[in-house]
Amino acid sequence: MSQSADLHLGDDGWCFACGPHNPSGLHLTDFHFEGAHYICHFTPQRHHQGWVGLTHGGIIATLLDEIMTRMLWEQGINALTGELDIRYRQPAAISQPLTVRGWVKCKHGKLITAQAQVELTDGSTVAEAQAKFIKT
Repeated sequence: MSQSADLHLGDDGWCFACGPHNPSGLHLTDFHFEGAHYICHFTPQRHHQGWVGLTHGGIIATLLDEIMTRMLWEQGINALTGELDIRYRQPAAISQPLTVRGWVKCKHGKLITAQAQVELTDGSTVAEAQAKFIKT
């Protein structure tokens, strides 16, 4: 995909992760900063299932990407995911509340490196990610 240097990323409410108008979306809400971490909470439902009783890995990946992307957007930074590296540590059961947190690791010119993790209520890690974002 060819990118224009002045590409502005817009929000029309149909984002799969946080869009309120997308009937098939995750409908993530309650994003907030706690210090340097950007956080949201999500409880997967049966329609987010992969293997019986477990949250699909693609949903976990979406949570990780969304927390980092939206964190940058909230800071007025238009950026697209250039690379996403995920490590799955343990499964997340359906109906089990999850905390998703992201933070910036470093900024260098048009490149931003961020990290994120999905945690269970006991604080253990479901998955963690590092991503590279390119400012538009």
